[in-house]
Amino acid sequence: MAVKYVFVTGGVVSGLGKGITAASLGRLLKARGYQVTMQKFDPYINIDPGTMNPIQHGEVFVTDDGTETDLDLGHYERFIDESLDKNSNVTTGKVYWSVLQKERHGDFGGGTVQVIPHITNEIKSRFYRAKSQDEEKIAIIEVGGTVGDIESQPFLESIRQFQHDVGHDNAILLHVTLIPYLRASEEMKTKPTQASVKELQGMGIQPDVLVCRSEHPLTDEIKGKIALFCNVPVSHVLQNLDVEYLYEAPLAMEREKLADVVLESLRLENRKPDLSEWTQMVNDLRNPESVVNIAMVGKYTQLHDAYLSVVEALKHGGISCKAKVEITWIDSEELNEKNLDQALHKVDGILVPGGFGNRGTEGMILAAQYARVHKIPYLGICLGMQMAIVEFARHVLGYEDANSIELDPSTKHPVIALMPDQESVEDLGGTLRLGSYPCVLADSSKALELFGKKEIQERHRHRYEVNNAYREEFATKGMTIAGTSPDGHIVEMIEIKDHPFYEGTQGHPEFKSRPNHAHPLFRGFVKAADDYAKLKKSRQAKNQE
Repeated sequence: MAVKYVFVTGGVVSGLGKGITAASLGRLLKARGYQVTMQKFDPYINIDPGTMNPIQHGEVFVTDDGTETDLDLGHYERFIDESLDKNSNVTTGKVYWSVLQKERHGDFGGGTVQVIPHITNEIKSRFYRAKSQDEEKIAIIEVGGTVGDIESQPFLESIRQFQHDVGHDNAILLHVTLIPYLRASEEMKTKPTQASVKELQGMGIQPDVLVCRSEHPLTDEIKGKIALFCNVPVSHVLQNLDVEYLYEAPLAMEREKLADVVLESLRLENRKPDLSEWTQMVNDLRNPESVVNIAMVGKYTQLHDAYLSVVEALKHGGISCKAKVEITWIDSEELNEKNLDQALHKVDGILVPGGFGNRGTEGMILAAQYARVHKIPYLGICLGMQMAIVEFARHVLGYEDANSIELDPSTKHPVIALMPDQESVEDLGGTLRLGSYPCVLADSSKALELFGKKEIQERHRHRYEVNNAYREEFATKGMTIAGTSPDGHIVEMIEIKDHPFYEGTQGHPEFKSRPNHAHPLFRGFVKAADDYAKLKKSRQAKNQE
């Protein structure tokens, strides 16, 4: 078999769900026993999204090898349950950077460097390649943006060339497009899809499968019309209706026979899928036995995609204990002592996620204090852990000016300090402590109980760390160092013993959580919040008696 390729493009408008369609296909192919890998090609000129504003672009997803990537890779990992790497996210910036370095090195022998063939050759070289001749995989490659974007044209030209190089049976195109519904005339319109496909055909590319996003089911008549004008079999025109829950998408596309059509196009055997675990997970998601309310106290709450993996990981925790997680979004910049109780007294758990910079951090500190004092389950992630430490230093150790050196360089009590290897760093992009690092958990810690093993791996994205000069004082006053780097130098996890659930982690556990395998910290956090909610109800019932 060697490697087969499925290219996923989008037409008409952005935001049609190319990433979810691609990820759903990956899940369906894995359920049939095929090995799957995924890539995202983004047309923007940034090297990676690491320096982009989260409110504009959404979260930065981090892989095990420390690559800062587009958030779609999070969907890929959650759906196919595979760890991706630096080869999985390619931007126009990376492509041009590589070509220009080769030009400076003299690799082109003095020739004129052009989009064709030099840029397209570089793009083709980035399409997934098997690590050995015997490796059998299906590579699903999504191209960002829409057909017609100037930025996407080199990628589409590369696909055209690549199909010619490897043969059409080995590289097919799946095109996600829109069938709009005009309410005034009560009609579904196929013209945008026709126009999008025609533009692809004008570039020398013929879609093999059309996945049509629509609000209403496609009639046989509409499918026939699309097939006729777009030069595909009727059986290859699939509808993709909205689903109530994200993780229903693979099951919906299985009913549409997406994997069957793709395997037919690739001339591969269509095996019987095993979707029993995924189906059970979706069933648990759809039928919760309780509801928990989690306060998400962050500085990027204007765009919920800025915390996409955290939101999904909370859902995973809810699935694991059959609880529906409802999120109360709280802008930490607007949180103060006057509105603190009103904002948080009804919630069952408080989560403070990661972030950078001074804005909104005082609100995060107040949230951490409220959770500690009122015994509300708390989970602090990266900056959320650091702010819990600052709060503890101020209100338990008595250091009123305690802070992170990032937020207040003049503080006399820098309980959060710059990592030594970050002191000479000037560039912002790609210079943080990135990727997967080991953590050794303390004996008798809550963390060890949650994970069930002594050494774990978590992904990271930070420059600052707990100042070791204060560790003994923290431990004396009740804040336990629950996990460290193997050499004991870097504090990776903290917890408060005399509390139902108060955990902080320097890592980003949300990146490793899966819908059918919730991350231990999120599973434990949501379970603690569920217990807290039930305890509140019990007390309220007794008071009413």
